[in-house]
Parts: sequence; structure tokens; C-alpha cells
Amino acid sequence: MEKRILGIVLILAHWLVIDQQVLAQGCSDAGFCTMGAMKPDQAYNKKVKLKLRTIEVSYYYGETTTSPIIQVANLDASFSITQNLGFQIKVPYQWVNGNFDNTAGMGDISLSATQRLKSTEKYDLNATLGMKIPSNDANIKDSGSKNPEAEGLSLPMYYQTSLGSYDLVAGASLINSKWLIATGIQMALTANNNEFWRGEWQSPVYPDFDYVLTYDNATHLKRGTDVMLRVERNFRFSNYSFNVGLLPIYRITKDQIADRDTGEYMKLEGTTGLALTLLTSFTYNFDVTNSLKVSYGHKITDREVNPDGLTRKQVFIVAYGFRF
Repeated sequence: MEKRILGIVLILAHWLVIDQQVLAQGCSDAGFCTMGAMKPDQAYNKKVKLKLRTIEVSYYYGETTTSPIIQVANLDASFSITQNLGFQIKVPYQWVNGNFDNTAGMGDISLSATQRLKSTEKYDLNATLGMKIPSNDANIKDSGSKNPEAEGLSLPMYYQTSLGSYDLVAGASLINSKWLIATGIQMALTANNNEFWRGEWQSPVYPDFDYVLTYDNATHLKRGTDVMLRVERNFRFSNYSFNVGLLPIYRITKDQIADRDTGEYMKLEGTTGLALTLLTSFTYNFDVTNSLKVSYGHKITDREVNPDGLTRKQVFIVAYGFRF
């Protein structure tokens, strides 16, 4: 039976990667929906004492709305400081392959602390406070390997391995054996140093300017504030579980970029509004220590203008977890 379930997981993983026409869309947040109390598919078992430390290694595949394909190897470590207080750190390494160029480098580091506010036989109530630390200033420039005329020009945010800003994150969740309901907020405290400007990419720099226009200007971008709500239904069994949920993320303030001539900031129309994603995952627990998880996301709606480069048509994640 266990071999049959594992086989189904591997077939599903293969299908998700190969059949990209089925996976039309995906998640579009800046990472805070997987921090602390807001993390999906959280372990919950009042009968079995859970291990206090977890290391998860995951592979992320994301297809954007333009050409870049984004792949991320992520190390996610969580450990308990006290019975009710835990700490999480996420360290990603990212590769981007697109029509403009290929880039690679360390992604933004996420740090968070989660406090269990209340625990009963029926539910847990948790709260998280954290931050994201940029790995670079989000201004990687074209190497000229694909378009020699573009060498030295700043690449769009889709090609950047960092958002280039310090972000504050806070959230809370209510979890029981069947449901996870979480909410959170992410605020960019600083602007980045990205200098992508579409006008610099006109012919002969890049022959198809209509394609260039699919990227939004992002000069010294300061992202707007995001709020999220995760509603997830879990189906838990002895050795495996699966879930399905909705993840609406609403940007409540407009993104801003600096004017190329004056340096003054301007608010961008179309950058506020709802990004709604349908998410699902399957987890197989080999024992109390080892687990394998397969997840994917299908984006239902997104914002009209996305200079931050966070929009995905589809995402796929496979993760191995080790508890000790």
C-alpha cells in the first residue's frame, strides 16, 4: 500500500512538471505566505507528540507570464525555543532562465518567530512576527550572452534573485484537525535599486519591443503593502494527508517607482487589487521523522500591473522534510 501511494506521488510530480498546459497559473506572493503561522499544511496531531525541530529541503519551479522560468532550491529550518515559541529561517538559491538573460544567486532570507497563543484539545492559535532580508539590491544587469547590445542594462524584476528591500511580516493562524485559517501582512520598509527602464531596450538592443513592453518599469521600486488570507481544508490519515485551499493576497497600497529624470517617486496605477490562487498539496509520512510533499498552485486572478516580477502562471514544489 505504501509503495502504491509513493508511486502515485511520483507520477503526479512527473505530470505536474511535463503537462504545463494543465497548470495554467500559480502563486504570486513575496514569500510571506509560507512563514511561521501562515505556512500551509502545518502538522497537527494532539495524540502524537511532534518533533520540535524540522529541516525541509524543497525544489520550486515557476513559469512567469512572460518568458522567464524560475527555479529555487530552498532550505527551511524550524526549531522550538520553548514549548510555545518557535523560530524559522528560510534560505533560497534561485535560477532564472529567460529571453533576456540567465541569472542565478542567493534569494532573500526569511526570519520569523512564532508564538502559540492558545492551545486546546480542539485547536491552536498562533502568531508570527518576522522579516525578509535582501541578498542584493535587485539590480543584476544583462551579461550580453543572449543580446550583446543589451550588455550592462538593468534587467526586469523577473530576472532578479532578490526583491532588494527589507520587509516586515506579521500574521496569525487558527488550526485544527481539518482547517487552517491564517492571515498576514507584509510591508516593504525600503525601496530597491533596480533601474530597469523599457525605453532602453528598443531596437537594436532587443528586436521585439512588443515583448519588452510585457515587463513593467521598476526603477527604484518600492512595493505596496500586501495582506493575505489562507483558508485550507486538510484531510489527514495515519501516513499521509492532502489539502486544498484558497490564498487571496490583496495589495492595499500602490507600488511606487522613481522618475528617471527627477528622481521623484510616482504611484503606479493598476498595482493594487487581488491576486487569488488555488493551492493543493499531498504529503506522505514515511514515519514520524521523514516526509515527502508535492504541491502546486493555480492562479485565478492577478493584478493588472506587476513591476515586482512576482506573478506566476503556474508553480510546482516538491519537498523532503526531516523532523528530529
